Amino acid sequence: MNRARKIATCCLVGGMVLSSAPMMTEASALSGVSTILQEKVNIEDSSIFAGVSGAVADYLTSAAEVNIHSVQAVAASKETEDETEKQAAAEAAKVDAEDVSNLCVAKVDDFVYVRSKANTDSKVRGKLYKKNVATIIGTKGDWYKIKSGKLQGYVSADFVVAGNGEALKSAGTRYAKVNTTTLRVRKKASTNAEIIGLVPQDEDIVVKDEKNGWVKVSVEEGKGWVSTDFVELHTEYTHGETVKEEKARLKKEEKERLAAQAAAEQAIANGVAGTSNAGSSNSGSSGSASGTSSSSGTSTAAPSGSSTGASVASYACRFVGNPYRWGGTSLTNGADCSGFVMSVYRAFGISLPHSSSAMRGVGRGVSMSEMQAGDIICYSGHVAIYIGGGRIVHASNHRDGIKISNSYNYRSVLAVRRIF
Repeated sequence: MNRARKIATCCLVGGMVLSSAPMMTEASALSGVSTILQEKVNIEDSSIFAGVSGAVADYLTSAAEVNIHSVQAVAASKETEDETEKQAAAEAAKVDAEDVSNLCVAKVDDFVYVRSKANTDSKVRGKLYKKNVATIIGTKGDWYKIKSGKLQGYVSADFVVAGNGEALKSAGTRYAKVNTTTLRVRKKASTNAEIIGLVPQDEDIVVKDEKNGWVKVSVEEGKGWVSTDFVELHTEYTHGETVKEEKARLKKEEKERLAAQAAAEQAIANGVAGTSNAGSSNSGSSGSASGTSSSSGTSTAAPSGSSTGASVASYACRFVGNPYRWGGTSLTNGADCSGFVMSVYRAFGISLPHSSSAMRGVGRGVSMSEMQAGDIICYSGHVAIYIGGGRIVHASNHRDGIKISNSYNYRSVLAVRRIF
């Protein structure tokens, strides 16, 4: 089973496969996230300069009449600001170094027990999962007293890495949360550069690099750059789970699973979808999808997993070849990636958010090795439906429309969520 918990300061929620024995099985995605680092940029977007080629150059030309003395004064002020920023950065680095010394990361394949006392015979208070981060609040022999989320207790030093900046960095994911209506992703770190994609407000996209007021991010169209003026940067980490939290999570997941199953059975009974016609293309299709979808515009969803999940995959495949439309939710006239997934599941009585990052918190998390037809696969700024055989169906982009891709891991997978 996997857990899905949402912390107020962040969006990412992953899943974790639990085992009756600690540290024996491969963990899936991570669960119970908490934001430890967060920096906010509160500069509003400007439609005047963003997205209009040459607008910045025109502005600079008109500004050339400014008095030279004013320019010199601004330059001097800028030097002072730069020096101040350098000092602030140095202080921040010092604080970060101090903070890292009190942090540890779980180095296990699945989980390690956190106990009430510094010995293996004491009561289990909860679990630290792979790459969970905890704060060290004390030591006793070869044990650390730690706090991770609501979990507090002792963990053996053999199963955590303490005070290691690289381990902490690898345990977290750096995100840029969009704080403008429509974020333009550009080919280069310049407002004059070509726009390769758009991202809606409140989406979280993975940061690959940072430099000079720009961050390199990953979106469906590829890797590009966005100005930090229009995003809030934060690093997300995961934390442990108490015994009480685990029981509540498992109970909630079972309740949601049964409700989703009932809704799907009702949808099938109403003739929304079936499993026998796994790849029939929709009669309203605008033509065969390009790329890796089949030339006939049809495909077969693998029958692995639940019959309901296979029905979802089959239904989704009916719309292959239909257009992509930014912000759209129509399976025939056009949808974007999250609008497509949302509308497919809506036909089965399931309400999902129109947001790829928000979908990382729906249902329950499963590992990539456990994926089955109908599961939702979440990427940075994109989402798709798994149809089995390593393939996905998704509203890809304006060029390809709704299509089938032969490899689900053509990009880094952030989470796999199961509704049914």
